[in-house]
Amino acid sequence: MFNDIGPLELVTIAVLAVLVFGPDKLPRVIQDMMRTVRKIREFSESAKADIRSELGPEFKDFEFEDLNPKTFIRKQLDNDELGLKEIRNGFDLKKEMAEVTDAVHSRDTDTASSGSSSSGDGRIDMTKKPEEPGKDDRPPFDADAT
Repeated sequence: MFNDIGPLELVTIAVLAVLVFGPDKLPRVIQDMMRTVRKIREFSESAKADIRSELGPEFKDFEFEDLNPKTFIRKQLDNDELGLKEIRNGFDLKKEMAEVTDAVHSRDTDTASSGSSSSGDGRIDMTKKPEEPGKDDRPPFDADAT
């Protein structure tokens, strides 16, 4: 519940409680607070039980934690009916990236796809080949470079 409170904050709260309530009234205040927390928990548990009984037997698997959007989405994505586990397990990002890298660097891959190609071997040549300027060709004049 209070995961982000450190030891220094706890000591500060304890010192403030002693200063505000005094050492003689502090145990009574702590008992009253614990009794109130217990009553709130009992009230919430009875409310949950009432809601479950009113929903009927078709909602016997209903958990109130599922109302949290993150939990709801996680539970729906882990559902086997959608087939998302097979898709997620069948997708290997490292393998896909290696294939793309090999295709860009025009290396042979054992899973090369046969699609439209510009060469006869069924692969698209994506390498940049430097154009060799002719003997008569001069580079264009650039006024900013001089």
